[in-house]
Amino acid sequence: MTMPEERTRAITETRQFLETLLGAEDEIMWGLVRTMAGQLLRHYPLDVDLSVSASALPGVWAPPRDKQS
Repeated sequence: MTMPEERTRAITETRQFLETLLGAEDEIMWGLVRTMAGQLLRHYPLDVDLSVSASALPGVWAPPRDKQS
């Protein structure tokens, strides 16, 4: 079960990871990228988590959109 602290850390660390990728000047090591992505997604919020957050804080979050096939 993911704890709130883990979920928050996943959000902030994912932002940092994406900023690092964006600023990378060296060749990207895709094996490392896949490993980091898996670690970050472990506690990343699900759509149900976003829906609950949007209900509680509509000025901060919007409900997730339905996925289109």
